[in-house]
Amino acid sequence: MSRPVAPVVGLFALALSVGACQAASEGAANSTSGETSAATAPQNAPLTASGAAEPVPLAVDSDGSLISAASVVRIDWVAESGAKLFGTAGGDPAANGLYTYIAFFTEPGGEWVIYELGNIIDYTVLSSSVGRVDLDIHESTLNEATGELGSRHRKVIVSWTPGVDGGPPTGVAVTPAE
Repeated sequence: MSRPVAPVVGLFALALSVGACQAASEGAANSTSGETSAATAPQNAPLTASGAAEPVPLAVDSDGSLISAASVVRIDWVAESGAKLFGTAGGDPAANGLYTYIAFFTEPGGEWVIYELGNIIDYTVLSSSVGRVDLDIHESTLNEATGELGSRHRKVIVSWTPGVDGGPPTGVAVTPAE
C-alpha cells in the first residue's frame, strides 16, 4: 500500500518551522537573561536623570567634513605602524558596502595620506607589525553566468615601506596569502 508523499512532506516542513521558531524564541530568552552574542550589544538598566537636561547645539558642517566623518563605521589602529584601517558605509551592504582604507598620519604637516584597499563586506586583522598588516577579508562575489551573489573569505598581506623621517609611505601593496 502506498501513501501520498505530500502529507509527510507537509508534516516535516511544519516540524522544521516549529523547531526554528523555538530556537529563535530561546535565543531571545537567552539575550534577556544576560547572555549576549557578537551581534547584540549588552543591555543595562536605563539611567535615571540626576540634573537638568542641557540642550546640545546643532553642528554646523560648513566644509562637509562632518558628513564624511559620520560615514565612518569602523576604525582599527595598526600596531607599531602609526597607521589605521578604516571603513566607510556606502552602497548595498548585501553586496559589499564597506569601503576600506589604510591611512598614515604625516609628520610634521599633520595630514593623513590615505590608500583605498577595496569595497568589501568586512575584515579581520589577523596580525600587524611595522610595514605590514595581515587581513582576513570577507567579500561578496557575483556568478556572472547565473547572476547569483555569493561570498568568500580571502587572506591578504597589506604592506608598505615606512616613509623617511616619519613621513607616509609612497605606496601600499596588497598580496594574496594563505
